Amino acid sequence: MSEKKKPAKALKPPRIHDAVLHADGRCRCPWPGEDPLYVAYHDEEWGVPEWNDRALFEKLILDGFQAGLSWITILRKRDAFRTAFDGFRPEKIVRYDEAKIEALMQNAGIVRNRAKIRATIALARITLDLRKQGGLAKHLWGFVDGKPIQNKRKSMRDIVAETDISAAIAKDLRERGGNFVGPTIIYAFMQATGMVNDHLVDCHRHAECAALGRKSHV
Repeated sequence: MSEKKKPAKALKPPRIHDAVLHADGRCRCPWPGEDPLYVAYHDEEWGVPEWNDRALFEKLILDGFQAGLSWITILRKRDAFRTAFDGFRPEKIVRYDEAKIEALMQNAGIVRNRAKIRATIALARITLDLRKQGGLAKHLWGFVDGKPIQNKRKSMRDIVAETDISAAIAKDLRERGGNFVGPTIIYAFMQATGMVNDHLVDCHRHAECAALGRKSHV
């Protein structure tokens, strides 16, 4: 009797490392693929220098919630997060009690993780404390001397997971009581908020974000 052959494993498509030409004639970083929501995020938000305290606080929180998940998962839930967390207003979040935490744990629209919710409350307190020193934006941007780091990555292989600067920011936030703010999470935050320009050089957004980084934010 002949042995039954095991079904062949489906081969994963090869990972794309270089900029990709889309149907609209624009080259983009490969990571958003063809998902319209992800492409819009890549084209309109990722890598744009962000100087607003509330927006930076929101992104820092969402990057913490992303830990162990994909960003597109968080992006699809972002509106639900904004509603659940009072528009990411730290003065509201810092007053969350156990009843509010429990209510958030019952909210199917967000990522339900008690440790990450508590970390959000802690980061709200840190953000409010930093207002006495000029604000969250001033503090974080101070680690890069107030201007975006302009990288010239040709391939996704050239992009690192963390840097000395992201490690320094992570250390600072941890010493202030922060959690889910490790060097890798912080580097992803720096990329998203334009503290570092990691669009590939062949991506149409690299030059555009570089130009935005040269504008005065005052």
